Amino acid sequence: MDDGELNFSGEIWCWRGPSPFHFVTVPEPQRSEIADISREVTYGWGMVPVEVRVGGTKFQTSLWPKDGGYVVPIKDIVRRTEEVDEGDVIDIRMTIRRKR
Repeated sequence: MDDGELNFSGEIWCWRGPSPFHFVTVPEPQRSEIADISREVTYGWGMVPVEVRVGGTKFQTSLWPKDGGYVVPIKDIVRRTEEVDEGDVIDIRMTIRRKR
């Protein structure tokens, strides 16, 4: 992560709670790279602020800690714009937003 950017692919999955949400799980080794700097950037509860690009759509969000790793929330507007949904494998370009 020399340039601060992480690139990976992952399958969109849905958490079906009271307020369903879609995610992509961050794979290894990116998960380890994020863990190495997470204490410097987290704003609480292990959340890590990031800027994400999926296709032509760029958005800001935060990684959520889950099962010793992280998941990227994929907003509904991003899924609609990029015409992707649960079960699709997408490419993610992500930059961790450092505190200023």
